[in-house]
Amino acid sequence: MRLWTLRPSCLAVARPTIVALIILLIPVVTAAQQAWASARIGILSSSSPEREQGYLAAFLQGLRDLRYWEGKNIVVDRRYAAGKFETLPELAAELVRLKVDVLVVTGTPAAHAAKNATRVIPIVMVTPADPVGTGLIASLARPGGNVTGLTDLTAEVVAKRLELIKEVIPAATRVGVLLNPANRSNLPQLQLILEAAPALGVSILAVEVRRLDDIDRAFATIRAKQATALLLIADGLLGSNRKRIVELTAKSRLPAIYWRREFVEDGGLMSYGASVGDLYRRAAAYVDKILKGAAPSELPVEQPTKFELAINLATARALGLTMPRSIVVRADEVIR
Repeated sequence: MRLWTLRPSCLAVARPTIVALIILLIPVVTAAQQAWASARIGILSSSSPEREQGYLAAFLQGLRDLRYWEGKNIVVDRRYAAGKFETLPELAAELVRLKVDVLVVTGTPAAHAAKNATRVIPIVMVTPADPVGTGLIASLARPGGNVTGLTDLTAEVVAKRLELIKEVIPAATRVGVLLNPANRSNLPQLQLILEAAPALGVSILAVEVRRLDDIDRAFATIRAKQATALLLIADGLLGSNRKRIVELTAKSRLPAIYWRREFVEDGGLMSYGASVGDLYRRAAAYVDKILKGAAPSELPVEQPTKFELAINLATARALGLTMPRSIVVRADEVIR
């Protein structure tokens, strides 16, 4: 083994050289810190703050995992439409005027409002049902433009929800479907349900809900038309009024299936869909890549990797239903 030693004269030369290098590096580090500190993220949601609170927490945790902290090296501006889609264009314009570095959008209506507001600011979408079919992106592999992110594949799984509610209630012959036609993703999903219905031996009663005042009238129609089960298509207006919908469903004694487990936690019978919390957490990685210089047009849109089936056995008992064991053993969450 060879040992190297430095003479004092060498140290005398090395010490000022090291100090000089440190001095030269200080402006570089400071500039990088300032660039980070100036990062501004805009969040635009079709839904309400209450509904999005838990999911936003997952997104912020994903950012912290990547060393971004709100109030320290990033600023986060939030705007919520709470199901009032007509407000989305102005909310999107507000975020553009704030000169955010990236827009994170939840829901198909918010994604379209953001895309219409800017063709320059990168947009990361989190829960659009059919981004290709509704014109948000060119393709999942190469989205093009300034939009990328994740899809919750709602349009792909909506027919599966019809199968599940039929499995729970084999005698169901007429299934009511609540949808918001103002949401571009809802009518294509209704079409998928209509195509799946004949094989399951059910007819579909589609009832539109465009605003808050329509919800009570919609349930009156469903009762009058004697639907034997209910299916909700994913929508910000319906999600923002989750508790009211669950209450009306219980009063109508209707077995219903929803797209998010929060409905089940509030007393709904069952839900099936992508793990939304997981999608929000993964959205943070897109923001990180974009802030580091990646072009959204070159970032493929990702699909869900986790799906959740949630059931409420207490609600089943209240409805006089026995939940099939085939459903119980597959459930990711069982409320007793």
